[in-house]
Amino acid sequence: MVRAHIEEVSRHVGETVTLRGWLKGRRSSGKLLFLQVRDGTGTIQCTAFRPDIAPGVFEEASRLPQESSLTVVGTVREDPRAPGGFELQVQDLSVEAVADEFPITPKEHGTAFLLDRRHLWLRSSRQHAILRIRASVVRACRSYFDERGYTLLDGPIFTPAACEGTTTLFPVDYFGERVYLTQSGQLYMEAGAMAFGKVYCLGPTFRAEKSKTRRHLTEFWMIEPEVAYMDLDGDMDLAEDFIVSVLQRVLAERRLELELLERDVTSLEKAQKPFPRISYTEAVDLLREAGHEHPWGDDFGGDEETVLASRFDRPVMIHRYPAACKAFYMKNDPADPRLALCVDVLAPEGYGEIIGGGQREDDLATLEQKIAAHELPREPFEWYLDLRRYGSVPHAGFGMGIERMVAWICGIHHVRETIPFPRMLERTTP
Repeated sequence: MVRAHIEEVSRHVGETVTLRGWLKGRRSSGKLLFLQVRDGTGTIQCTAFRPDIAPGVFEEASRLPQESSLTVVGTVREDPRAPGGFELQVQDLSVEAVADEFPITPKEHGTAFLLDRRHLWLRSSRQHAILRIRASVVRACRSYFDERGYTLLDGPIFTPAACEGTTTLFPVDYFGERVYLTQSGQLYMEAGAMAFGKVYCLGPTFRAEKSKTRRHLTEFWMIEPEVAYMDLDGDMDLAEDFIVSVLQRVLAERRLELELLERDVTSLEKAQKPFPRISYTEAVDLLREAGHEHPWGDDFGGDEETVLASRFDRPVMIHRYPAACKAFYMKNDPADPRLALCVDVLAPEGYGEIIGGGQREDDLATLEQKIAAHELPREPFEWYLDLRRYGSVPHAGFGMGIERMVAWICGIHHVRETIPFPRMLERTTP
């Protein structure tokens, strides 16, 4: 007898197989019992006919609560009327565990109720689709760099100093010493790029931002490549090609999940190279044309990003922001020292920044001055300064937030649905 998963039943038409999973729903019609069984790879209708199974099994199955776990033995039949196009004609059924009454019902529930039960909410078809898409996004990200000769390095979670700003650090008592949860693996990837040429990391990052917007989490995942001998133009080329590759792979793998989410994939299919590239100054002019009097020199917030992205039918790359609103490690533009050689990539449809990156400052004296100007402690950055003392070269990279990318691909309003267990300003459970 074949042990099969639901996603592969099409290979076993006419065969007797064993499926193991959970009861998603049931209905009966006289001597027929229809069980919707899911196993994590899909859902299938299992049809039980009273005379075909052992006495008592039919009655037990007809009383099973939702989410009871069970093993079903039966013959795979092709049936275009059944969900998924196949059904299982039940020959035997055994119950592993009878579930208590499941707290999440088909009725409308509030967000707080669902987040409190996130460990159970993951079983819903919507969350299942979103997180399978997330898995495809991560796989596509890693494959992109692996196939192009990048070396995967893992940056530390505990760090001695800030990368993205001292006001958003989570402090941790580390055997009597104060350290912080990482904001980014970038500084360590710069060290890796000087050793391996081109590297990337993928891991959790933390920001103690007191923000309740739909785009923010306090814990999220980033993929961060870093490349030696790369300038800003090369960095933008890399980001553009990377995004297009990830989208193409996910669209190829997860059409069914996107359909379940009722996602209109038109905007995703339009995200082809080349992406429009505009300077920060040009972006400010576009905002003013749209009636937003944005002061030159201020960073863009969510509202400004939405207005700018709405002008284009694919991601837009905004480069050369004022250096004053960017991190200390950004290299200044030799043509205009007021500007940083940086880029943000904004997704369309109001999803905002999905990539931030740029060329790093490679001159030792200039970097020392920037650390001092940002009032950062010198000692925790001595190792970082060593990268400029021993064979410094131009280099660049970026970070892409997995959750924001998944939100855009899925067409989800809030990033809290794009990660299995979201951490937000007022939520650390379950």
